[in-house]
Amino acid sequence: MKAFVTGASGFVGGRLTDTLAAAGWKVKAFDIRKPEGSSSEFDFIAGDIRDEAAVGDAMRGAEVVFHLAAALGASRLGLEGFRAVNVGGTNAVLSAARKTGVRRVVHFSSAGVLGHVRPEEVADERYPLDPRDHYDLTKLEGERAALAAAASGLDAVVIRPGWVYGPSDRRTLKLVRAIAQGRYLQAGKGRTLQTPVFIDDLVAGTLLTAEKGKAGEIYHLAGGEVLTVRQIAETIAAAAGKKLPRVHLPMGPTRIAAAILGKIFGLAGREAPLNPSRLAFFVHPKPLDITKARAELGFVPKTAFAEGMVQAVAWYRANGWI
Repeated sequence: MKAFVTGASGFVGGRLTDTLAAAGWKVKAFDIRKPEGSSSEFDFIAGDIRDEAAVGDAMRGAEVVFHLAAALGASRLGLEGFRAVNVGGTNAVLSAARKTGVRRVVHFSSAGVLGHVRPEEVADERYPLDPRDHYDLTKLEGERAALAAAASGLDAVVIRPGWVYGPSDRRTLKLVRAIAQGRYLQAGKGRTLQTPVFIDDLVAGTLLTAEKGKAGEIYHLAGGEVLTVRQIAETIAAAAGKKLPRVHLPMGPTRIAAAILGKIFGLAGREAPLNPSRLAFFVHPKPLDITKARAELGFVPKTAFAEGMVQAVAWYRANGWI
């Protein structure tokens, strides 16, 4: 099989690219910069996801497209900057896929499109959508573009991942490092629910989606555990051999501070150490129900969060990251 992977330099895209190459796929990897540290054999093409001509040229000959390229939630972009990448880039991929005769497109959306899952509820794929920021809004627009393309005849399927973590992940590293170095202060009481997913489980689910997913459908891919933020932090602390402080930051003042810092640092063209995007993990519950993926794809996450976090912390320490 021949695959085309956008966002191949990211954590998930890089692991997916390596897994495909190791399984014998012929892979073309596309991103603005080359992946670091990959030992797999694949063709890398540097390019801008917003450039449909460049995307189409790079995609030519592919049978399955995995579209992961995105502007992330912590990026210092305005709404139109996010839209240019997360919507314009998705439209470029979908258009190129039609023109080049791709067999299937697997589009990565985000649990962020849910916005804020109500307390004590777990969201399935039909749950009401309520995006809260520029990233969430534009990821929803990109998701809808993929579903519209499927409705018009393109074989496209959508994935919404849970909270992804694992060895070499730089986004989770920030939280792990704070806990491991005794600098963690929890925002709020830690009751917000999330569904962590170990990187290898997510990649396995992605391959199942490419093989068995139904065109025009959305699949939630997350771990089998619904955990509070406090439970997540305690598990990380246990893996790092630390104990969490009992005190926590009051949520109201913390949200105000995040908004102010985000604006101040934004004016200087820098990312604030605390901003609404970083605080979202503690504020907005996004637990995912994976019943549909289990039933239709045979998706079974294998790695418990405690086990996966031990692996992640060990990797961070072995590589001098914490």
